[in-house]
Amino acid sequence: MWQEYVNAISTEQVLNILADEKKQARIIAGGTDLVLEMRQGNHQEIQTLIDISRIKGYSNITLDQEDRIHLGPAVTHNQCVASELIRNHALPLALASWEVGAPQIRNTGTIVGNLVTASPANDTIVPLIALDAELVLQSLEGQRVVSLKDFYTGVRKHVLRSDEIIREVIFPKMSPDQRGIYLKLGLRKAQAISLVNMAVILSMDGDLISDARITLGAVAPTIIHAEKAEEYLIGEKLSIDTIDEAAKLAMDAASPIDDIRGSAAYRREITRVLVKRGLTALLKGEQAGRLPENPVLLWGKASETDLSVLESNPLIAGKAPIITQINGKEYTFEKGHETTLVHLLRDYAGLTGSKVGCEEGECGACTVFLDGKAVMSCLVPAPRAHQAQIITVEGLADEDHLHPVQEAFIEEGAVQCGYCTPGFIMSAAKLLEENSQPSQAQIHTAISGNLCRCTGYYKIVSAIEKASQKEGA
Repeated sequence: MWQEYVNAISTEQVLNILADEKKQARIIAGGTDLVLEMRQGNHQEIQTLIDISRIKGYSNITLDQEDRIHLGPAVTHNQCVASELIRNHALPLALASWEVGAPQIRNTGTIVGNLVTASPANDTIVPLIALDAELVLQSLEGQRVVSLKDFYTGVRKHVLRSDEIIREVIFPKMSPDQRGIYLKLGLRKAQAISLVNMAVILSMDGDLISDARITLGAVAPTIIHAEKAEEYLIGEKLSIDTIDEAAKLAMDAASPIDDIRGSAAYRREITRVLVKRGLTALLKGEQAGRLPENPVLLWGKASETDLSVLESNPLIAGKAPIITQINGKEYTFEKGHETTLVHLLRDYAGLTGSKVGCEEGECGACTVFLDGKAVMSCLVPAPRAHQAQIITVEGLADEDHLHPVQEAFIEEGAVQCGYCTPGFIMSAAKLLEENSQPSQAQIHTAISGNLCRCTGYYKIVSAIEKASQKEGA
């Protein structure tokens, strides 16, 4: 799919490659969209992938002296979910990040990647436009700052040049007199593309609304403001009547299309419903209700990695070997550079526990731990394994004992055909590593990225509950 893969270690390195190769090079951080699209035959022009996921500082979330929040280009959705700064001062972004994919996807997919994909149905664009976000674009020629609302020129189109990187996302933190929320409607509870999504941020002056921002996604070629609804709310008190009127005005702003997931008429009505629900939640002070206090991340205890190991060999140029640690053993791969991690593990390492299912990040059968986090290995380029730490289902048990989750799956009969079982076990094991006594709701979240065609999931959930009661889980 790609000819060369660079595990980059500096901004200068990235910019030089972009300047030299132009449209033949593409930046990758999570790859949850790009790898899938390349497998489907898109982006034939791309020869080189530049992996920025391990550049120092690129995964930072910070607050400056002007009370502006900065997101680095490798900040993942789960980092936003876990960040107290985002949860307390940019709640709509935390809510939107929580709605992306499943835990494994949120562990690799990045905010900037979501922005660059430029689909009007993407989750995080909507709250960031409501937050008045700006993008710092950098090339060898220097930097330029572009408002996010001006970044998009159409469906999946934007002003980012082929020689530029989005170096930062910057937006003011919400003030104490502001309230905000994000809501979406999808066709299922997890792994769902938005039929409609929306964000609302209100600034209050006592009981009166002094400013209103209502942004809508999946109802136009780009994210839009419901301008008449915003204007109507200014100077009003938030009440049942004003909420109803604002919701109708927001519906009038929508101009969706019919497609396989919903009709235009349905999307317009859902726009009204979501805006009404969002404003009602703000009225009741329930805007944080959809975000768990202790969200399931599937990070476990080993979420930090020593990135200095890349400095001695940062470049996978063509066929230079991939050197990695799998289940505590060092492997060197001379082949497999142009495939994904699941195929590197199965076809070149001979570790067939990780299964090839959908190869679209939907089924979770390929779940492994990459540098301490659960990921979908079908969406991870194989060269990302260079100087990384990987655990597969073969590495869970020790020499004398199965992992408590494995034991519980056997005892509870939580297996039928067994194809999905390694993925479920990996997700469950990582859940118990980060939370030894999870609730049933947390178990459901942990396995929301894993699909099984054989069972009703009852035995699987029961097995995870039983494993949580075992010593050493």
